[in-house]
Amino acid sequence: MAFAPSPIPSRTQYVLEAIKHDILTGGLRPGQALVEAELAARFGVSKTPVREALKTLAGSGLVVMNQYKGVTVRMVDADMARAVYDVRLLLEPEAVRRTVASRAPLDEARQALRRAAGAEDPAERSLANRAFHRALYLPCGNPLLGQMLDEVRDQAALVSTVAWAAVPSWEREAAEHERILRLAAAGDVDGVGRAVHDHIASFVERAFPLPPETRHAETRRPGMQDSGMQGPGTSGIQGPGISGMQHPENQSSPNGE
Repeated sequence: MAFAPSPIPSRTQYVLEAIKHDILTGGLRPGQALVEAELAARFGVSKTPVREALKTLAGSGLVVMNQYKGVTVRMVDADMARAVYDVRLLLEPEAVRRTVASRAPLDEARQALRRAAGAEDPAERSLANRAFHRALYLPCGNPLLGQMLDEVRDQAALVSTVAWAAVPSWEREAAEHERILRLAAAGDVDGVGRAVHDHIASFVERAFPLPPETRHAETRRPGMQDSGMQGPGTSGIQGPGISGMQHPENQSSPNGE
């Protein structure tokens, strides 16, 4: 994807969007160092907009700033993935239920699915899928709820970047998106809530499965009987292939769940 400074409202915004694009499409890998001088030279700007862009990306959880190690793309492991998707699991099904209950227009969600279906590259599909989810939760009637989901949106996309490099499953998830939209269009409030819950939970369980012994222990916890997700990740969990997923090589970019 080519970037040109002219249509961007500010140099900082230009650098911010360019770096974010590279992170969320796998161009910059988890753990990779982000050197201010190199980025400034690449984008033809001074270090100041680069520094400001990196601060913003750190605030959104996409990069980590360390006074000794500098700035790096955030690593993704099972704990991080489950924490992010647990927030989505708690908030997004309810937000979508409220959107459907309010009979909000679904035009933007339909357009996003059409863009995803006709996408010519994984990055375009990723953006369309993210737009689909946002089009369903944002009209929920509670601006704070929508803002909270927006705040974990980039981190969720980073998780899917890593997961999709190892376990591509875009066809399955495209079918799940179609089902969610059908339920929403039918006004099935409870059905769409369950479908969104299952969609989110199944993605993280496929990409970052709990070890059998941990899964068994989680299912025995009180109050967990009806959850499609077995609870937030515990410290030290490493799902199969996690280390390889942290450094995807020669893989297609993610779908961006």
